[in-house]
Amino acid sequence: MYSMFQQRMSVTELVEKINDLASSDLASSDLVDVIVQVKGQGTNNAELRSAASASLRRRQMSLTPRDIISSQAFKSRRTQSGRKKTRSRSSAISAFKKRATTGLDTMLKSPQIKQSLARMEKTYNNRKSKRTTVKSKFKATPFWTSQSMLLQLTKKELQSLPNEVQNIRDIRPNRKLSVPVIRANKPLAIETEDRLSTTWGLERSNAFGAWGVYGAEGQGVTVGVLDTGIDPDHPDLAGKIAHWAEFDDMGNIIDTQNPRDSDQHGTHVAGTIAGGNASGRWIGMAPLARIAAGLVLDGAIGGTDAQVLAGMDWAVEKGVDVINMSLGGLVMDVETPPTYSEAIVSAILAGIPVVCAIGNEGEQTSGLPGSDLFSLSVGATDSDDRVGGFSGGRTQIVFESDFLNSDDLPMPYIKPDLSAPGVAVFSSVPASGWSAFSGTSMATPHVAGAIALLLSATNIRETLDGASRAFTIQELITGSVDDIGESGQDSRYGFGRLDVLRAIDFAVRDGFGN
Repeated sequence: MYSMFQQRMSVTELVEKINDLASSDLASSDLVDVIVQVKGQGTNNAELRSAASASLRRRQMSLTPRDIISSQAFKSRRTQSGRKKTRSRSSAISAFKKRATTGLDTMLKSPQIKQSLARMEKTYNNRKSKRTTVKSKFKATPFWTSQSMLLQLTKKELQSLPNEVQNIRDIRPNRKLSVPVIRANKPLAIETEDRLSTTWGLERSNAFGAWGVYGAEGQGVTVGVLDTGIDPDHPDLAGKIAHWAEFDDMGNIIDTQNPRDSDQHGTHVAGTIAGGNASGRWIGMAPLARIAAGLVLDGAIGGTDAQVLAGMDWAVEKGVDVINMSLGGLVMDVETPPTYSEAIVSAILAGIPVVCAIGNEGEQTSGLPGSDLFSLSVGATDSDDRVGGFSGGRTQIVFESDFLNSDDLPMPYIKPDLSAPGVAVFSSVPASGWSAFSGTSMATPHVAGAIALLLSATNIRETLDGASRAFTIQELITGSVDDIGESGQDSRYGFGRLDVLRAIDFAVRDGFGN
C-alpha cells in the first residue's frame, strides 16, 4: 500500500509511489493533484535550530511539566529580543515571505509548471462559471509558509518533474480532509443541575480564575480559526470577527466579505475560544478576543491540504497571535511529512504558536498536523479528568530535519503535548443555537483561548518576538498543566490537563507581568 508519510525516499521514488496511487485512483482522468515542496531559504537558519533543539531537548528530559519552564531560558530570550532592532511585525513577515518564495520563483519558471498552471486556470474558470457567487480570479499563488504549491500533473509530467525542477524537496498527494466527526451529547448533569455560570470546561481550565485575578479576558488578541467557517450573527460571536476568508480546494480565496459556517464545527470551536454568555452561561475562554476565521473545510464536501496550507498563509499574513486548527487526517507512519512542519515553523518564526487537535481515532493513533513535532497538539478529557476514549496519541519519530541540530536526530517524541476539556463541551452552533459536542476538536480551542488569556495578562508580545515568543508561550502553557496522567508526558494526557491561571502565574513570576 502506498504510504504518504515516508520522508527519506528520493524524489524519484516518491514520484513512483504517487504514480502507483494515481493509476489505482484515476480511472477516467490522467491528472493527479499533488503538492510540490521546494528547498527554500525561509526556515533554514541556525538561530531557529538552536532555539528549537534547546526547547525540545528540555521537554524530553522533563520528568514533570514544571521542568519545561525555564526562568533562565525566558531571561535569555528577553535579553536577546531586547538587543534586536525593532521593526513592525508586518514588515518582518513580508521580509520572511520574500526569502521563503525564492525557491518557488525558480520553479514557476519551468515550462512544464507553466503548462500545469494554465490547465488549472482553465479548470478553475470552468467551475467558476457554474458558481455565480465566486468573483475571484485564479492566481498561481504558492503556499509560502510551507514553500510549496498545488499542481495538476499527468503521470508523464510527474515522472519528468525531478528533471524539470532541480530544487524539489518533496511531493505529496493533495489529501482530502473530512470535517472531524463530532459526537453530540446532552449537557452534563453538573451544568444542568448546578446551573453553573460558566461551562465545566472553563471552570476546569481555570479561565474564570484568570479573569478575576488578572482581569485577562483576551483583550487585544486575535485568534486564527481555520475550520468550517463561522456564523457572524450568533449572539455569542457577533462583532468579534476581525478577518474572514473562504478558500476553495485549490487554495484560492473565493470570498472575503460574507462570513458563514458551512457546517456547525467552526462556530462551535470559535464559541469555545471567544464566545460570550448569550445562553446564560459563559462559553468562551477569552470572551474579549477576536477571531480571524478562515473557511478551509466545507461541511458538505470536506477540504484539502491545499486549502489548509493556504489558510495558514493567510492567518500569518493577518498577524494573528495564535492559530487554532481543529482538523487533520489520520497518520499511520511514525514519521510525518515536512509540508506541515515547514508551515508550522514559519508561523513560529512569526511568533505564532499553532494549536492542533491530535485526532479522534483513539489510543496509538494520531492525525496530521497534530502529530507534527512543532505543533502544540491537544487531547481530550472529560469532567472527571479521564481521557476520552476517542482521543488519539502515540510516539512519533523525526529522522531528518532542516529545523533541528543533527546531533539531536533521530528524535522520538510523544503526542499530544497536553489535554483539555473535550467531552460534552457546550458551545455555540449556527442559527443562534447551542449544543454539547465531544472531540479533540473541542479540546483544542480551550488551549487556543488559554493562549489568548495568557497574552492579554502579560507583556509577552511586547518583550519577545519571533520563535522566542512562540516557544515561550508553548512552554508556559505545557509546563503549567495539572499532571494527572503518568508522571511526565504520556500518549494519553500529554504532560497533563490545561490550567491557564497557573500558566499566567508562572509567566508573571518569571518577569512577564503587565
